[in-house]
Amino acid sequence: MEKFTKITGVAAPMPLVNVDTDMIIPKLFLKTIKRSGLGKNLFDEMRFDDNGDEIADFVLNKPAYRNAQILVAGENFGCGSSREHAPWALLDFGIRVVISTSFADIFFNNCFKNGILPIVLPTSDVEKLMDDANRGANAVLSIDLESQIITGPDGGEIGFEVDAFKKHCLINGLDDIGLTMQKADAIDAFEAKHSVSAPWV
Repeated sequence: MEKFTKITGVAAPMPLVNVDTDMIIPKLFLKTIKRSGLGKNLFDEMRFDDNGDEIADFVLNKPAYRNAQILVAGENFGCGSSREHAPWALLDFGIRVVISTSFADIFFNNCFKNGILPIVLPTSDVEKLMDDANRGANAVLSIDLESQIITGPDGGEIGFEVDAFKKHCLINGLDDIGLTMQKADAIDAFEAKHSVSAPWV
């Protein structure tokens, strides 16, 4: 998993509430178990019409936001089913941070496990960042995970809270497999000892 320290990029505004995982990545695209390739279908039913043509007024189709790395979203983002494909699609598109007043629990935890930083802020702070995000190509935010500070385009700063263990994992690029591999020496030692004490296994 790619390490997360500081991201500076364009923030796209998505003030919709209750954006569920089926909106993020429709069930039609859940046949793969690969984490890559899903970005092209992110928000598919909102981004494209029935002919597969782009819907011009959808935020991520607008020129200013095509390379957005940050999403400023409405409340209860990521609700619905527990599909891990949702953070996979966001990450494959290039989204590394999602900011909202609230997230569905499973989606929230899946983000951390896949290298995305979900940030929960009070409504007033999200409204300020939503206003910043509406500036188009000038909607550049910097998110410093180490200092837990968001810096807006005018230099204003907003602090945020993050679980210490989840922060450690993101900064060091540790997913569940990475965490396990940190114990590789102990695992090898156990297996060597076990093969001696129970050679029949």
